[in-house]
Amino acid sequence: MASPGIHAGRHILNNSFLLKRFLNNLEQTCLRRNIAWTASALQKIAVAAEGSSDEIVIPKKKTWSKEAVLQALAATVKRDPTAANYMFQDDPYLIPRTSGEFKLYSLSQESGKTAARYFINSNPKFFQKDFAEPHIPCLMPETFQPQIEEVSEAALVERIQLRKVKAAVDMYDQLVQSGTTLSLDLTNDLLDLICLYGDQDPKTNDLDPEQKTEEVEEVQDDSRKRKGKLRRASDIIQVYWRENNNAERIFNLMPERDSRSYGALIQGMVKHGASSKAFNIYTDLQNNRLTADVNTFNALISAAPELREKYAEKWELILELLKQMAEQKVRPNLLTFNAALKALRRCGGIAKSQSLLILGEMKALGITPSLASYDHILSIFSKGVASQGHTEILQDVLNDISGKSFEPQDPDDVFFFMSVMRICLDHKDLEQAYKLHSLLQVGENWRLIGNSFHQSVYYGRFFNLLCMMEHIDTVLKWYKELVPSLYYPNSQGLQDLLQALDTDGRLDLIPQIWKDIKQLGHDNRVELVEEMLSLMAREKQSPEVQKSFAQCALDVKSRYLPNAFGKLGLEWTANSLGSITSILLAAQERQQAWEMLKVFKTSNRVPTNALMEDFLSSLTEAQDADRAVELVQVAASYCLPITPTLIEKVEQEFELTEDHKETLSSLEFSSDNEKKKTRKPRKQSPVSE
Repeated sequence: MASPGIHAGRHILNNSFLLKRFLNNLEQTCLRRNIAWTASALQKIAVAAEGSSDEIVIPKKKTWSKEAVLQALAATVKRDPTAANYMFQDDPYLIPRTSGEFKLYSLSQESGKTAARYFINSNPKFFQKDFAEPHIPCLMPETFQPQIEEVSEAALVERIQLRKVKAAVDMYDQLVQSGTTLSLDLTNDLLDLICLYGDQDPKTNDLDPEQKTEEVEEVQDDSRKRKGKLRRASDIIQVYWRENNNAERIFNLMPERDSRSYGALIQGMVKHGASSKAFNIYTDLQNNRLTADVNTFNALISAAPELREKYAEKWELILELLKQMAEQKVRPNLLTFNAALKALRRCGGIAKSQSLLILGEMKALGITPSLASYDHILSIFSKGVASQGHTEILQDVLNDISGKSFEPQDPDDVFFFMSVMRICLDHKDLEQAYKLHSLLQVGENWRLIGNSFHQSVYYGRFFNLLCMMEHIDTVLKWYKELVPSLYYPNSQGLQDLLQALDTDGRLDLIPQIWKDIKQLGHDNRVELVEEMLSLMAREKQSPEVQKSFAQCALDVKSRYLPNAFGKLGLEWTANSLGSITSILLAAQERQQAWEMLKVFKTSNRVPTNALMEDFLSSLTEAQDADRAVELVQVAASYCLPITPTLIEKVEQEFELTEDHKETLSSLEFSSDNEKKKTRKPRKQSPVSE
C-alpha cells in the first residue's frame, strides 16, 4: 500500500503549478540545510511520477560541446579599438602600422600557411601526433600523391579524389585502351572534375616550369583567338574553355549519357566562358528527352545575357528557361533566383519591374533572400539618375533585414555591405549608412564583409560619408573606433578628415593628425602634405596653436630633405615652400623662415608677392632693418613686381643707415631700368613720319 507521502507526491506531479512550487521549496530547503539530492531521492520522485500523465525525465548529466568553453570566453571579450586586427596578434613586433605593411603582412601570413601546409603534406609521417583539443581535421596532414600505381578503377577513383586532373585523364585513357568498361557514375565523376577546373590541374604552382609555360602559351593562343590580343596580365591566369578539350572528348566517347553528364559539361562551359556552346549542349539534352537539374538551369540563366544583345531579348530567354523549369517540375532554389537577378542587372530599364516580381516569387515559394539577392535588387534600382525611388527601396531593404543574422549562401554575399555603402555615399544618406553598419554588428554578419580589400573599401566609404555629413566630434569618435583596428585609411581618407576639420573650424587638431599620417605611411603623398600645409598657413591662430603649427611645419620640412641613406624625399613646390614659410612667420620663427628663402633659391622656386609682404610685416614688428634690406634684394633678384612697393615701405617704416639707403637706391635704379627694357615702344604718329 502506498504511503500518504507518495499519494501527495502524485497529486503534486499531476498539477504543473503545484509541481513548480514543490520543486522550488525542495530546492530551497536543500540549500539551507546544505543537503545534496541523493540518487534514492531522485528515484522516489521518478517512482511517484509514474502514475502522472506528464512524465518527468531527469538527465544524469549535461552534455556540452567541446567548443562551449571557448565560445563562453569569447562572448565576454569585446574588440579593442586601439589594437590591431586579431589576425596580427600572434607577433606584436610585426603588427602593421601602414596600409602597405598591412598588405605585405597579410600576403606573408598566407604564404607562410601555404609553406607550412606544403611541408606537412610532403612529410606526413612526422606529423601524426594530434595534440589539438578539439580535433581539427584541416590541420592534419593530407595525402596528395597517388598510392595506387597499377591501372585500375580504384586508381582512377583515387586520382579523382585527389583532384589530379591530368593524371585522372591519363588513367581513364589507359583503362579505355585496355578494354575496361567504366560505370556511368565513375565517368561522370571524372567529367565533373575536368569541367570544374577547365581541364587543368587546380594547383598550377606545383607544376614544373616547362609544363607551366606550355599551359600559359596554350591559354594565350586560345585567348588571342577569342579576343584578338591580351590586354591585361590577369588574362594569362584566366582559364578559358579550350576547343575539343578532354571534357568534350570524354563526353563524346561515353556510350551512354544522362542528365548529370550534360549538366557537368554545360556548367563547365558557362564557368569558363563558352556560353553559346553550353546552350547547344542544352539543346542536345532536350532532343534526347532528358531533364536538366536545378544547377544546370542556374548556369544557363546566368549565361543568358551573353547570347542576346537587346534587353528585351535577354529577359525573354531568362523567362523561357524559368518556364521550362516549371514545365519539367524542377524546383528552383535560392541560387536560381539570384542568378536571374544578377542577369537582370544587364537588362536595362525592364529590370526594375521584373526584379520585384522575382522577389515576390521567392517569398511565395518560401525561399528567404540572401544578402546577394538584396545586393542585386539595390544595384538594379540605383542605376541611372538619382531619384526618390532609390532611397525608398534602400530603406525598405534595410528595414526588412534589420536585426537579422545571415549565413553565407551565395558567393556574391560578400559584395552586399560594400555595394550598399557605396549607394549610401552616392545619395549622402547617413541614416541608412548607420543602419547598414548596425546590421554588420549583428551575430556573425561581420564574416560576410569579405576579404581585407572589401573591408577596406567598406570602411573607407563609411568614413568618407561621416566626414561629409557628421559633426567633427562624431567623426573623430569614429576615427578612433575604426583606425587602425579595422581600417587603414588611404591618403584620400585623410584628406577627407582634413576637410572635415576645416569645415568645423578645428584646425588646431592638424598636428595630431600629422602624427597619424606619418604612422600610416602617407607622409610621402604630395597632395596630402600640401593640403595640410595650406590649411595651417591660411589663417592666423592663437600663439599656442601657431607654435604647434610651426613644429609640425618643421617636421614636414624634414620630409623634403635626403634621409640617412641619401635617398631624396619629397620634391619642393612653390606651394609647399610658401606655406611652410608663412607658418613659421606666423609663429614668429623668423630665422627658420629666413632659411626657407634660401631653399627657394636652391630649388629654383619663386616666392609670391603675398609671401614677401608677410615677411616684411614680420620684420617690421621686429624692426630688423638689415633683414628688411636683404629681403628687398631677394625680391629684386627674382624680378618680382612688388619690389618697388617693398622699397617704399622699407624707406618709410625703418630707420636706415647710409649703406641701407645706397643699397635701396641702387635696387630702385635697377628696377627702373628693368621697367624701361620691358616697356613696349609707342608707335610713331603719321605726322612724325
